[in-house]
Amino acid sequence: MSTTSNIELHTYLPRFPDEALKEFTEWCIFEQAAAAGYELVPDTKKLEDLEPAYYVEELVDQFVKATRNSIEGGLSILLAGKEADGNALKGIPIVVDFVSLYIKYLAPKGEKNTQPTNEKLAQVAQEQFDKLSEIAKNYGIKM
Repeated sequence: MSTTSNIELHTYLPRFPDEALKEFTEWCIFEQAAAAGYELVPDTKKLEDLEPAYYVEELVDQFVKATRNSIEGGLSILLAGKEADGNALKGIPIVVDFVSLYIKYLAPKGEKNTQPTNEKLAQVAQEQFDKLSEIAKNYGIKM
């Protein structure tokens, strides 16, 4: 569990089909991370015709490779990896858990952030929960 928020997305992720997890991952990377200043221009050729699970893995891999080469990125990877491992998910849910945590820890360091770290962490966690809740409604999943 994060020390900055009591929202635990990992408890919900296994309930979602891969297509919904794909939608959430795209939102995390293309909207939430981009809003913090971490914009990804994906290699769309590598994403073409992939099943949702493989698409998520490839997209997360591209995002991590594009953002990890800084102190902030490296530290965020360590924090997210440790927390995701502790959440003990399997398959695509663990990949989605990792990337949501990675973005959560990366966002406060983003060039577009002006809030104190704890406030930004709480805001990012709430935004993720709200988006996941919205997707859940679209797929008929109770949270």
